[in-house]
Amino acid sequence: MYRYDEFDETLVRERVAEFRGQVARRLSGELSEEAFKPLRLMNGLYLQLHAYMLRVAIPYGTLSSRQMRRLAHIASVYDKGYGHFTTRQNIQYNWPALIDVPDILDELADVEMHAIQTSGNCIRNITSDPFAGAIAGEIDDPRVWSELIRQWSSLHPEFSFLPRKFKIAVTASAEDRAAIKVHDIGLRIRKGADGERGFEVMVGGGLGRTPYIAETIREFLPERHLLSYLEAVMRIYNRLGRRDNKYKARVKILVAEDAAEFRRMVEDEWARSDKDSLDAPLDEIRRIRRHFTPPKFDRLAAESEAFDAARAARPEFDRWVKTNVLPHRQRGYAIVLISLKPIGKPPGDISARQMDAVADLAERYSFDEIRATHEQNLCLPHVRKDDLFAVWRTLDAAELATPNIGLVSDIIACPGLDYCDLANARSIPIAERIAERFADPEEAADIGELKVKISGCINACGHHHVGHIGILGVDKKGEEFYQIMLGGSGGADASLGVITGRGFSSSEIVDAVERLIRIYKANRDDGERFLDAYRRLGPETFKEALYGDAAHH
Repeated sequence: MYRYDEFDETLVRERVAEFRGQVARRLSGELSEEAFKPLRLMNGLYLQLHAYMLRVAIPYGTLSSRQMRRLAHIASVYDKGYGHFTTRQNIQYNWPALIDVPDILDELADVEMHAIQTSGNCIRNITSDPFAGAIAGEIDDPRVWSELIRQWSSLHPEFSFLPRKFKIAVTASAEDRAAIKVHDIGLRIRKGADGERGFEVMVGGGLGRTPYIAETIREFLPERHLLSYLEAVMRIYNRLGRRDNKYKARVKILVAEDAAEFRRMVEDEWARSDKDSLDAPLDEIRRIRRHFTPPKFDRLAAESEAFDAARAARPEFDRWVKTNVLPHRQRGYAIVLISLKPIGKPPGDISARQMDAVADLAERYSFDEIRATHEQNLCLPHVRKDDLFAVWRTLDAAELATPNIGLVSDIIACPGLDYCDLANARSIPIAERIAERFADPEEAADIGELKVKISGCINACGHHHVGHIGILGVDKKGEEFYQIMLGGSGGADASLGVITGRGFSSSEIVDAVERLIRIYKANRDDGERFLDAYRRLGPETFKEALYGDAAHH
């Protein structure tokens, strides 16, 4: 895990001290809320519907047990006893008092954390594959490059006031677990024809009111030139991005207008650049890489008799293993996913007590590492198979052992109208009710992989455009209605969902989802996922289930 050097430490401490003065001036009335807004946003502080919200950065989703315990402490002392993990691997606190925020930031700085650039028109938290360094088939560890980008982008003087926010994600596997194709820049590590490592560079993805899948603007970029090429992309965007219309200010608009011309401008800018001064020295890349050396794994047998016996003896443990445990690249180890989607509870929320339980497990069983996933869950990346039963029992006692990863109740949802002043409709109660409708674990397992994603407004913080079933809350003459989109995916086969037709009221939407699942089950081939069945059958079959005569009986 990366450890701060003296530059990181100084930067974060100086920013906390600076913000403490700004908060004092706001509280005294010297600064108006309007004048304070750009200052607080650069420090991750939003003003929401009922209170301030603080968003804390978790670069590429990696946490230590010490950091998780500090997050639990902050939740207990300064908030209402819980935090909320987001789709960008960050954590949010929904109820901090403004007077306490500088103290919270000081406490975060003690454990090498901060809230810098988690808001504002700048380069946001760098996200990556939560299984980095643990999953088989990686070409390289994407965290190395994510950390390099974090250092390059933090308070970058040229890119601190962009036309709009900017998001970057990095992966190194064929399977995309970082949703790189719906980011402003998505980077996939790959090998060139001669075996050299480099990046496929994708630009212009994004959701919101005008969703787009990113375009590949360079098939192969040698890894040593990553920063100079990113500079070229950012300079073109900073120069040409709209500043007169925030709805057309994202880089996706530039790329969508003419991807070939955008690519040409970037290549010309890059060709003119001084690559030697912009690219990171190899010694610095090696220094960062040393922080991501694999743990000292034990030499273990591929199979574990104790693990197999526990699965045979405890059906509920076996069910959890099937959904929440994945193969590890190291023999005798496994990747454990911790669901933050208990049936009937807000997706992504975790109490201080649960954070402490996860920290204890990471320290004892997972080389002191925790990962946040972009699907609002957590991960213990390196657990011995022999220890899985003990881990499950502890998670079960902490109400963190819901066996639903990737299933219908593993729902991504934004905070919606319960918290957000931009929202048109509630998201959390809809997610809770869908999860309750499909609470039977055997039924959920029979349905199989199904990604339901819910947003309370067109800003798409719940990623509804890339849900197999996407749900968008809209306001219709003061009443909350929900549009359904089908066929979206945020993975390697990225696609945008298509609106099915008229919206459904709050009382109708869960029944509508059930009708979609019923028609899928009636028409699927053996082993066919919902998404694959939708793509094979086409939208009309599903529209008939939603709106045809049979839907009204």
